[in-house]
Amino acid sequence: MRTTKGSARNQAKKRLFKKTKGYRGGRNNLLRTAKETLIRAGVFAFRDRRVRKREFRQLWIIRINAAARQRGLRYSELISGLKKANIDLDRKTLAEMAVNDAAGFDAVVEKAREALAA
Repeated sequence: MRTTKGSARNQAKKRLFKKTKGYRGGRNNLLRTAKETLIRAGVFAFRDRRVRKREFRQLWIIRINAAARQRGLRYSELISGLKKANIDLDRKTLAEMAVNDAAGFDAVVEKAREALAA
């Protein structure tokens, strides 16, 4: 006897439409466009999880550079001085210090400046 896919198909569609809830126009309630949109959304999500890391690193570098220039050093000089002074602070930590802990950042800049001079 020939069977139809009835309830399994309905369940699959229900799952799909649940994921596309909130999308504009037919993208949330037309099967073909909903499928395409969901695939595309997944591609963007995959790509942008990596892009986010790049963007945060850029932001941290901008913040460090701004704080370093207020103290009379360029970003590249600061990083070079830190390497020579064997201070292993990542950019995220440095940016956090620059924004929230001015005294600590001043101390780090002074160490870097001394290492550059030596």
